[in-house]
Amino acid sequence: MSARDEILARVRGATSDVVTTPDDRGPVPVVEETSPGGPETLELFAENVADYRAQVVRVGPSGVAGAVADALREHGCSTVVVPRGLDHSWRRALEDVATVLSETEAATHHELDAVDAVVTASAVGIATTGTIVLDHAADQGRRQLTLVPDTHVCVIRADQVVHDVPESVARLRPGPDGARPLTWISGPSATSDIELERVEGVHGPRTLVVVLVAGADS
Repeated sequence: MSARDEILARVRGATSDVVTTPDDRGPVPVVEETSPGGPETLELFAENVADYRAQVVRVGPSGVAGAVADALREHGCSTVVVPRGLDHSWRRALEDVATVLSETEAATHHELDAVDAVVTASAVGIATTGTIVLDHAADQGRRQLTLVPDTHVCVIRADQVVHDVPESVARLRPGPDGARPLTWISGPSATSDIELERVEGVHGPRTLVVVLVAGADS
């Protein structure tokens, strides 16, 4: 008997007295899906992001640069690192409030540790979990950028916000030659010590500001 057969035999033995029929399970719960970027989806996303103690800022398309700069100013960030593919208009706005470094200028862990903040775009937002996913495209930079600086300002468009995890996985699934590492972010970095005291910033940013871009400019 193989190890697999032995394990399956033990499972069958342990559950031999359990009888389950479809009627025993009751009605199967149905999750009503909402279209990406719809009002209900965005409200749920913003609510769950805020539950994780992240700050949510809502703006129209022309307000992104100002919102990102305001976030750095509000949190006292004097230096910021940006990925090479970040929108140029956002970068120009940042130059008015902080010293802006490129990825190559903050290449090592020690160099990143001296930087106050990072600004990135994003790939997908998940409404039911309040999670943002980075696939580290050019406007998001390498993974290390978002794990070391103390403040992360992350911009996400309304059409990138989907209802649930299966929808997000479907969007993120790459082609055969397009696999990328993913970073799933649910609020600022946090953990609990042995006395269950919440501690933030242990393995990532203490402060997460999510700039949610929705609607059209008037």
